[in-house]
Amino acid sequence: MGNKKIKRSIFLTALLVFSVCYSSFAQLKAYNEKSGYSYWVRMPKEVAKKEKVPVIIFLHGRSLSGHDLSRVKRYGVLRAIERGKDLDAIVVAPQTANGWDPDKVMEVLDKVEKDYPVDKERIYVCGMSMGGYGTMDVAGKYPDRIAAAVAICGGGTLSYACNLTQVPLWIQHGSADRAVPASESKKIYNAIKKCDKNADATLTIIPGGTHGSLERLFHGEKIYDFMFRHSKGS
Repeated sequence: MGNKKIKRSIFLTALLVFSVCYSSFAQLKAYNEKSGYSYWVRMPKEVAKKEKVPVIIFLHGRSLSGHDLSRVKRYGVLRAIERGKDLDAIVVAPQTANGWDPDKVMEVLDKVEKDYPVDKERIYVCGMSMGGYGTMDVAGKYPDRIAAAVAICGGGTLSYACNLTQVPLWIQHGSADRAVPASESKKIYNAIKKCDKNADATLTIIPGGTHGSLERLFHGEKIYDFMFRHSKGS
């Protein structure tokens, strides 16, 4: 009888933990869409009931484009998670076949907001190469929805420069980038500062950094610490 009581107690404890949390381990789910972008959603390890969770949208570069969603895990935020990084955020990683359309990225976010416990005050976007351009375009077209953004080895659409003054930005580029010259990041940064010299935009040129070597930034802490410091409500 004693063993039965112990087993029942263990079962009830496990059931309670399950009811409080969405998951005891990070969940990764693929959404294959017939129209718009297909995308991954990764939940953090533990999310309490009724808790609102920040969102990180990751936009990939041209080499991961297409219709094979598994390619999106080859580098960036999902790759960092596969290698052991734990982020207390919902990670959303869409895939495009032909450049980034800010409207379609927002369509994905709208779907995620319906299905997941999203903190709408803490939505972040980051990307690399073509995804760096996409990051700036999403933040530039929807500054009211993005709390902070990190663009790596990309550039931006100059017509969005004044809108981008409303979003805290960290723009990073390698000095030895031969695929996308650092002048592209400097160009959009200068345009932002021309609109507002006090804009919360930082440009970091990494000495000797190449187009591919900056992928390591997704495996560190600094870009996530930067994003998480910001909230639309603060």
